[in-house]
Amino acid sequence: MAVPFTFVHAADLHLDSPFKGLTKVPDTVRDRLRESTFAALQGICEIVKRDKIDFVVLAGDLFDAADRSLRAQLRLQRALGSITEQGAQVFIVHGNHDPESGRQAKLDWPQGVQVFGSMDVDCFPAYTREGELVAHIYGISYPTPAVTENLALRFKKREGAPFHLALLHANVDGEPSHDNYAPCKLEELTSAGFQYWALGHVHNRRILNEYPHVVYPGNIQGRSIRETGGKGVYVVSVSDAGAIDMRFRDIADVLWKELTVSIQGIEREQELKMRLLSALDEVRSDAEMRPVVVRIRLEGRGSLHDRLLQPTVAEEWLEELRESLGETEVIEDWIWPESIVVRTGSNLQLEVVAEEDGFVGELLRRGLAVAQHSEGSKSLLDEAMEALNKQPKIREWLETRSHEDRVQWIQQAMELSVSLLRDDETG
Repeated sequence: MAVPFTFVHAADLHLDSPFKGLTKVPDTVRDRLRESTFAALQGICEIVKRDKIDFVVLAGDLFDAADRSLRAQLRLQRALGSITEQGAQVFIVHGNHDPESGRQAKLDWPQGVQVFGSMDVDCFPAYTREGELVAHIYGISYPTPAVTENLALRFKKREGAPFHLALLHANVDGEPSHDNYAPCKLEELTSAGFQYWALGHVHNRRILNEYPHVVYPGNIQGRSIRETGGKGVYVVSVSDAGAIDMRFRDIADVLWKELTVSIQGIEREQELKMRLLSALDEVRSDAEMRPVVVRIRLEGRGSLHDRLLQPTVAEEWLEELRESLGETEVIEDWIWPESIVVRTGSNLQLEVVAEEDGFVGELLRRGLAVAQHSEGSKSLLDEAMEALNKQPKIREWLETRSHEDRVQWIQQAMELSVSLLRDDETG
């Protein structure tokens, strides 16, 4: 008869991530962000101790760079020592960020830690804390950063254990937001005979299939505004009958969040300030005493639209909010507004103004016509941004913008043009 057991599935630790791109960040915020991946790692150690975990599987990208920092390696060594001292085993594969070819310090991993090599898929036994065999763990690491082979096809089940867990860093079904490394298909995984595929690489947690389970836990700590909300690990309990119970544990030390605030119904800047501060207070109360890096997105139609589009206004609002919330030096649950994105519209109905005679009506008719077609919107923006297109990075970024992005820019340009032209007419 099989024995029940519990394991932790984690991936994409990205220890010592540099958190690039944040500007004018106070030392308190920068230091907390730099420590956040290590704090999340400590969260795994606490789960192992509190829940009496039998073993932990780490599905790649433990480090943020192939030439991992010594600090990250030493902190991981210490954390793995804490886990194994509790009687739990640890099984590790390396992914595209931390391949075998990267520079590594000569450190001894604690007894009870198994690191899979890159030559072929290996198989190690997993035991309960009481020493009973409960599973075979299979895995393979990346030899170099860019692995394009379908590694999943190398996994073959070996008899002799009641449960079979495959540990793999891979892109299943070509997830477009991540590099297509170790590409494989979901049907290849579900038909391979393993009860659980512990995946890494995709930073959003996803359960792609149940029985057999194919699971991405996501990363343990958000590292940019593209990685919002809670981050963490799955605690997986397997009954003596093979039933699987999964519980997500949020261990992120710092949260990233996008906050949408509408300008609809607002006539005065004072009202906007109060609405922004109120929305940020709600973010703080929802964060459960954790700090938050937040991007504010202003939306809706209102009379403040024209003023928000003026140069430097969004940056001035950002500075005001940072000063109003400037308590990061003395409190733990600080909020840091990362940026303000203006996606508002005016009360002006462009379609109505477009029916007018004269230059303004003709301008809007042409703009609205171009915005209806993908090729037309691209052609107009290519012409308008000819000088910017000479910069390779800007050109590459513009080429990735969607038709919806271009339509929004054209609409904002038309609204601003009408506002400026009418201001000029009225003196």
